[in-house]
Amino acid sequence: MPKRPQYATPSPVSGLPEHARAPLPDELTPLLGNRTPRQFMRRYWQKKPLLIRQAIPGIAAPLQRDELFELADLDDVESRLITHFRNTWNLEHGPFAPDELPAVRKREWTLLVQGVNLHDDRAHALMNRFRFIPDARLDDLMISYATDGGGVGPHFDSYDVFLLQVHGKRRWRIGAQRDLSLKPGLPLKVLQHFEPEEEWVLEPGDMLYLPPHIAHDGIAEGECMTASIGFRAPSAHELTAQFLYHLAERADDASDNARANPRYRDPAQEPVSNPAALPGLLIERVGAILANVDWNDKDIAAFLGTYLSEPKASVVFDAPERALNEQKFVAQAKKSGLRLDRKTILLYDARSYFLNGEAALLSSKLKKWLPELADTRCLEAKRFVTLTDESSMTALLHEWYRAGWIRMGALP
Repeated sequence: MPKRPQYATPSPVSGLPEHARAPLPDELTPLLGNRTPRQFMRRYWQKKPLLIRQAIPGIAAPLQRDELFELADLDDVESRLITHFRNTWNLEHGPFAPDELPAVRKREWTLLVQGVNLHDDRAHALMNRFRFIPDARLDDLMISYATDGGGVGPHFDSYDVFLLQVHGKRRWRIGAQRDLSLKPGLPLKVLQHFEPEEEWVLEPGDMLYLPPHIAHDGIAEGECMTASIGFRAPSAHELTAQFLYHLAERADDASDNARANPRYRDPAQEPVSNPAALPGLLIERVGAILANVDWNDKDIAAFLGTYLSEPKASVVFDAPERALNEQKFVAQAKKSGLRLDRKTILLYDARSYFLNGEAALLSSKLKKWLPELADTRCLEAKRFVTLTDESSMTALLHEWYRAGWIRMGALP
């Protein structure tokens, strides 16, 4: 008999504010059309699209239009301007000064701002609602602002995406077409033969989930804003290359051991009359060396933890201007608690934890609190007080605070 969905019961994660937490695996939620995350993942995730009316009733845009424009003017924010004037597509990369954007009265232009969750607590809280999917897969929250008729053309993505309407209306057309060829000579990836099968108009609070490679085209009906919650989907080539690089770094750590890392030798090499020809003995010997390269689940987990927790190149952490010493830090944390910085990525497994691309052993002492901090992204004041007997914990958290990886205070 299938397990009946149950509403949430108290837990460290469900104790978070409603706006800052994801539904539990068997919790019915309007976010997924009154389904549980478990039901959604089994029936729809990477399988088929889903339209959800009023996924977040009464939603307001995380940022107002002018705030989004200000964000697009920053050097450490990735932004793009897409116009479709006189039937000609044009793409520009930011930053954009306010006077570099078209007038809001002008039709058919779109501003895309990536990683808004890294720069704004409201956007970060909105993205947290989707943490029923592992953090290792969750990428960022992008906001698309468009004037009437604005869009980016019919296209497909190679990753899953939730398209949440947060202001105005947008008409979406989608199709599971096989022909994914692109129009040549354009600065955008626009499908050459778009064949829509379904069509809807989304209003604030409505959301559309699309698995990879579902063709879609969204056109603004009047001024609108759409939040796109996207997910990491590295290609097999990318994962292979990065993992081999990880193994090479591991080998470098043992390079001082001559026995574990012997140099190439070929005492049986014969003299040659064709010196430029690649010798067969060399190929054979190197093949034997590469055949001895091995790895296990521990190596794979270490690679994934460091690789997937590595912040993007544009991310910069802001250390406190006047950092508290450890004693004052502990006193303040006892009153206000702590939270991970919006830009911080903290992952863990049974052996290790991975913080912003760095790996360390998950000791028995760390297991008392670190997984909780990673899952909830905060330590409330009362919880922090119960842990302050561990001087190693307070010293480590103080170090992270000085680096800008954690902040004083509970979730905003």
